[in-house]
Amino acid sequence: MTAEEIQSAYELETSNVIVERFKNLDPTQVCAVLVHSHGPFAWGPSGKKAVENALALEIVAEMALKAIKLNPQLQPISGHLLDKHFLRKHGPDSYYGQD
Repeated sequence: MTAEEIQSAYELETSNVIVERFKNLDPTQVCAVLVHSHGPFAWGPSGKKAVENALALEIVAEMALKAIKLNPQLQPISGHLLDKHFLRKHGPDSYYGQD
């Protein structure tokens, strides 16, 4: 955010950053976001689920930090593999961990 955005409407501009990030994402499938120079935001269908999502975000962030410390050249997971891990558990064709 620019200095003007921060001084004039910080909360509004912070929400605009989040809305921009989720332009092509489903907020029911991606239930948290890290905002640069701010911190995490998490949500869910209930307060309890929002807290659970916030804790999950903290744990994943800690694991990512440790992985980068172990290997600074670590590259992000490929989109294909990320989709495989997510979609096998979620969505209409899910098959992993189903009752």
